[in-house]
Amino acid sequence: MVLVLGVSAGAGGARAMLTHSDQPHLPPIDRCQVPRRAGGGVDEPVFEAIRQMSGSAERRDELITGTAVTCRCPLHADSIRATAGRIRLTIIDEPLAQLRYLRFTGLLPDSGSVILYDLGSSGLTITHADCRTDTILSSKRSTVLGGDGYDALLRWQLARGSVLTDKLTSRRHREALSSTRVITAMDPTTGGRAVVTRSDLAELCAASIHHSASFVRQLIEETGVQPEAMVLLGGCTRNPNIRDVLGEMTDLPILYDSEPEYVSARGAVLLAAERPKGDLRMARIRTGATLPSLTSGTIGRRKLIAAVAVTAALGATIAGLLAVNKNSAQSPGGGTAPTPVEVAGIPAAPFR
Repeated sequence: MVLVLGVSAGAGGARAMLTHSDQPHLPPIDRCQVPRRAGGGVDEPVFEAIRQMSGSAERRDELITGTAVTCRCPLHADSIRATAGRIRLTIIDEPLAQLRYLRFTGLLPDSGSVILYDLGSSGLTITHADCRTDTILSSKRSTVLGGDGYDALLRWQLARGSVLTDKLTSRRHREALSSTRVITAMDPTTGGRAVVTRSDLAELCAASIHHSASFVRQLIEETGVQPEAMVLLGGCTRNPNIRDVLGEMTDLPILYDSEPEYVSARGAVLLAAERPKGDLRMARIRTGATLPSLTSGTIGRRKLIAAVAVTAALGATIAGLLAVNKNSAQSPGGGTAPTPVEVAGIPAAPFR
């Protein structure tokens, strides 16, 4: 069997998975997660992950025959390509790797299109893709919501209960609420305690999840193509409350892998074996092109104004919460809050 390495690169760091090319769905031989250093480039964690997994292969006295790295944008791809030097790797558009693995597992419909709802630590990327041709019909990215923002909201909630915590601890609490309904947070300095439930977290995230549902509907209206389903990707979608609310609000069938944060890396494993070097890019429908199943190509002015209003209101809310968090709950570890509102394709609301 061929030993291959799949790596997914993102704004928050890199995830890598070392496994055999025909077993991407099984527990890997080894895996790692490398966070991005503050001020560092996206290439740093990628090549650190490659170094760690290469060492793991050497200890097993095995050879990695192919390495593939998924990237969300051309800027990340250029940075990784420039640093690669003589390292042989395949650089892949992230949605292409996601579709490849979903097809391997049988989750991807044979025809029609799907929404890839990728909710990671730094933001949300929504891609409307054709299942048969692997073509991107439309895509958008928003940093209004993401794991970093949820962590900041959770720190604010804990600070109201006189429990101050840092960024890493609040992230552990949030991730724990994906598998358990109740956690107890403790202030290491004062010994104070606060109980947080999964419902509490759902209430904190409700505004941003509602916003993302309108974001999905906007994308569908822009393409004029009704998707067959929505695939939830990224570690934040482990939370069952998020999955339930999104399914209800979008009225779309929900597809979900048990390890949504590793779907990109698993798809990279498959493509690393198929193409050992070079770039794999997804075709995109050019702006203004007519889609085969187009039913309504433009967004009503009233709906566009409503979308802008939602963005402005949500941005102001989160900005206020982060300001409170900064002033009254400065994390002992010096953790920083996520960047303010920036919605691709929608005018951002000015902060006052």
